Amino acid sequence: MTPAAPSFAFLPGASGSPVILHVPHSAREIPAEVRAGIVLDDGALERELDHITDSHTAEIAEEAASLAGVTPWRFVNRLSRLVVDPERFPDEREEMRAVGMGAVYTRTTHREVLRLAETDPEPLVARYFRPYAQAMTDAVAERLAAVGRAVVVDVHSYPSRPLPYELHGEGPRPPVCLGTDAFHTPPGLLAAAREAFGTAVGETGLDSPFSGTYVPLEYYGTEPRVSALMVEIRRDTYMTEPGGPAGPGLTRLASALASLVAAVTG
Repeated sequence: MTPAAPSFAFLPGASGSPVILHVPHSAREIPAEVRAGIVLDDGALERELDHITDSHTAEIAEEAASLAGVTPWRFVNRLSRLVVDPERFPDEREEMRAVGMGAVYTRTTHREVLRLAETDPEPLVARYFRPYAQAMTDAVAERLAAVGRAVVVDVHSYPSRPLPYELHGEGPRPPVCLGTDAFHTPPGLLAAAREAFGTAVGETGLDSPFSGTYVPLEYYGTEPRVSALMVEIRRDTYMTEPGGPAGPGLTRLASALASLVAAVTG
């Protein structure tokens, strides 16, 4: 990927769909100029990518979109979260800064040095983070204008065992964790997710080990027509950890995600 190539893809769905499947952490791609600022050697970087990447989540979203009766829209990050993490707050509001994992990471999943402490995050934030955030804001605005509401479903995965960077890794680790927001996750959306994934995997949990949802800051806490839910899938339910191939569980989870999309599309 060249530096000029878009760092994300907004893939169109049906004109009447309010749903945006957001896939921020599925890629491993790191542009050469960004790689130059990472201190890990190639082998250590590949191992870190195995741990930090939500492998195959783009495929889960793609298959779900193909199965849904009304095709949802998809917003997919094409670059690794080691470039920038588009789901972090870009300022002091981000609690993950405590472990060197704000919008621009300086530490790894095992709390080792990823970038030098004196690294200035602003060039990466300007080049990658802000355009991504603006494009996601525009995507939500487009759905609001078209159908009067937007439903952002974050598609993530997480390891079966806690990694050292996790701030809340001591809690339950269900097959599917549903991350919620008090303002943006209405009861109907949560109930639809529990039904869809409960049928597919048998157990869902709430806000453990990860909580919250992604909503563009322009709408966060102010626009009730934007609803959101984070779907965190435990990796051993569909792939070989860490960073290995997908298994038959992927299709089952994609089908469950398609059921959720259908339920909230109306």
